[in-house]
Amino acid sequence: MEATSGIHFAIEASIKSKLAAAGAISRDNAVTCHQANFSMQEQNWIDYIAGGMFAKVKKTGTGRFYAAI
Repeated sequence: MEATSGIHFAIEASIKSKLAAAGAISRDNAVTCHQANFSMQEQNWIDYIAGGMFAKVKKTGTGRFYAAI
């Protein structure tokens, strides 16, 4: 469990930094996985990371993502 938590936080941090670099910091500026240049591992985790009510990464209804910083 502890190793999974570490991986989760590392990938979440990487995703948030890529979204911020792409300018996706609000719903209006949300980007796709391709536009954010996510790795395959990040793409596999994005739905899990963006799925929580209190998540800092949000998913729009159109399948775009943004960092709620």
